[in-house]
Amino acid sequence: MTKLKDSCVLITGGASGIGRIMGRIVLEKGAKQLIIWDINEQNIENTVAELKNIGCVKGYKIDVSNSEQVATCYRQTGNECGNVDVLINCAGIVTGNQTFDKQDISSIERTMNINATAPMVVALQALPGMIARNNGHICNIASAAGMIANPKMSVYVASKWAIVGWSDSVRIELKQMKSKVQFTTIAPYFINTGMFNGVSAHICPMLKPEPTAKKIICAIEKNRHFKGIPFGFHFIRFWQAILPTAVFDFFFGEVMGIFHAMDHFTGRK
Repeated sequence: MTKLKDSCVLITGGASGIGRIMGRIVLEKGAKQLIIWDINEQNIENTVAELKNIGCVKGYKIDVSNSEQVATCYRQTGNECGNVDVLINCAGIVTGNQTFDKQDISSIERTMNINATAPMVVALQALPGMIARNNGHICNIASAAGMIANPKMSVYVASKWAIVGWSDSVRIELKQMKSKVQFTTIAPYFINTGMFNGVSAHICPMLKPEPTAKKIICAIEKNRHFKGIPFGFHFIRFWQAILPTAVFDFFFGEVMGIFHAMDHFTGRK
């Protein structure tokens, strides 16, 4: 079990959405220090003001896609707040709903840098110390899109497939080291935080932020290696393995409507 009480928790993208909710939850569970990394300074100020009555919270403005900033900010965080016990990589973006042939290089690089490379770079700052102390937990917020291909979000899907594969690979490495450091991969469906405004979900409704955040924190506390939300998404690869591609595409893409989820996407304004 991972104990949040008296722990130091760092959440990237922690000034909005489920990152902000998870920050509140860990403070309510007795975390001694919540550290928020976010690129939006106003959101950081608002979140710190909201949560400081619950516990000790400190915010840092940072662009996690900038590796030099990450290294510098992590050193500053350690000097001011002490060792990070729990890292939750939650920062992420989705840039639009264009088919791949209409993408531009800057959007591809930005999506991959924030969604895929940044969690690795941030984890690289925290992991050596955790291994040395033989204690710590890193949770990576991936996506159900990291398990099933989806049109009109191909680059986002690529970034989340990368995180699922990387995160679980490091989990196995730690297991082979016989380290007590834990890695958790979370793969949620669309969450109704504004990031995916306009998404159509006529079979699977969008997830509510509060219960989703609670499930993620629970998975961390229970040292879950992987958690799909909702639970049925655990079986996506099973169905991919046994169904012909055309049947799988028809059922999940057309009947479930997943392949049309991004048709009317607008995103957060």
